[in-house]
Amino acid sequence: MTSAIRHYINGKLVAGNGERTSAVFNPATGEQSSTVTLASLADVNQAVAAARTASGRWGETPALLRARILNRFLRIAEDRIEELAALITSEHGKTLSDAKGEIQRGLEVVEFATGAPQLLKGEVSENVGTRVDSFAVRQPLGVVAGITPFNFPAMVPMWMFPVALACGNTFILKPSERDPSASLLIAQWLTEAGLPEGVFNVVQGDKEAVDALLSHPDVEAISFVGSTPIARYIYATATSSGKRCQALGGAKNHMVVMPDADLDQAVDALMGAAYGSAGERCMAISVAVPVGEKTADALISKLEPKIRALKIGSGLNVDSEMGPLITKQHLDKVRAYIDSGVAEGAKLVIDGRDFRSNGGGYFIGGSLFDHVTTDMKIYKEEIFGPVLAIVRSPDYATAARMINDHEFGNGTAIFTRNGDVAREFAHRIRVGMVGVNVPIPVPMAFNSFGGWKASLFGDHHMHGPEGVRFYTRLKTVTSRWPTSIAQGAEFVMPTMR
Repeated sequence: MTSAIRHYINGKLVAGNGERTSAVFNPATGEQSSTVTLASLADVNQAVAAARTASGRWGETPALLRARILNRFLRIAEDRIEELAALITSEHGKTLSDAKGEIQRGLEVVEFATGAPQLLKGEVSENVGTRVDSFAVRQPLGVVAGITPFNFPAMVPMWMFPVALACGNTFILKPSERDPSASLLIAQWLTEAGLPEGVFNVVQGDKEAVDALLSHPDVEAISFVGSTPIARYIYATATSSGKRCQALGGAKNHMVVMPDADLDQAVDALMGAAYGSAGERCMAISVAVPVGEKTADALISKLEPKIRALKIGSGLNVDSEMGPLITKQHLDKVRAYIDSGVAEGAKLVIDGRDFRSNGGGYFIGGSLFDHVTTDMKIYKEEIFGPVLAIVRSPDYATAARMINDHEFGNGTAIFTRNGDVAREFAHRIRVGMVGVNVPIPVPMAFNSFGGWKASLFGDHHMHGPEGVRFYTRLKTVTSRWPTSIAQGAEFVMPTMR
């Protein structure tokens, strides 16, 4: 008998009114592990009502007190990271070490958000006119929502809600229905840390829940991470409803390997960036661009044995380097991309479709294509699986032009020993996140995450200073006080009341 996964509204687990359900599977075995109840319109309305009721008091809570609650949540999550990682692995399939890494990167955003009193400091200008002062403050929006993908069920929500809560907003999370359990554990830990009822809510669901959040008049802002077609839809629908929106879309991340690069370093970087988490990362490197035929041949000769030696198995096995894909449907999709690459004439050096698992599950091996061209489907579209394409380039200029001409502009990297080439690449490449001898240039929590072109819709990147700006409104006050008002002496140590 499978367990039932519920919503979390107003500080407690709620069964909800929805009649539709969705199965949740263990990707390592292919067996159903639980059933999630998909939210109805009434469930979404209940969550929004709870968040709206809580928003006034939470928005007036001093930033220092909000930060202290987040700090307690941080301690709880750090102490119980193994529990959350095991839950992620059981529903997503990624290795335990990768799950713990995901959580750690999310907790770094929580650490950033605990600096709320500093982050929300305003600006003051004295005497902008005679005895006239001006000051600017950032105030919360109210009720905000986050719609998050399956590949990072803990980290991506933590890109959103810690900053939103620190800024005084209440939050509704709509996680992926494919691996929804992590959201409930996070919600319970927030309540344990002292977060008031209604400040953080979870509605499980699919498009029906998403559309309800997008159209709800009491939801002020939407954050989204997912594929580009859905990001376009989310952004267009949210903004047409008068909401603030940041929608992160797809990616096709290139890594340029120059002839002077440390090839062993580049190969190790590619292995982790292309095949880590079975390629189910928006920052995965899916295209390697070696400059020069010798560089390409040498790169492939070093990559090939490492890819064939990948240790593929259950994420709960400490020896596994790569786990399964999330669902049978996604496995079929990745296989179809490999079929397409072969049909279009790319050379399939290693065929991951040949991998067979003894225990069932949605496994596929690492694949490597050579002689991929820019008109091929496997080059143009995001595969979101362990498939690496080699696109040979005769020179640096061609490689850079290839990246700049691509529809996506999420992340990119260059491996070189030449500082001049590296600076030119970082300065002129039209991509939002750039690595120099770093394959996955995900910014730290105190910076902001986001791409360019069709990889981001909206004006703000996520977390860091951009996150604070997204989750607040700027208010500027100009005041004149002709006389002072004496209040008398106080003889006690001043404290926050």
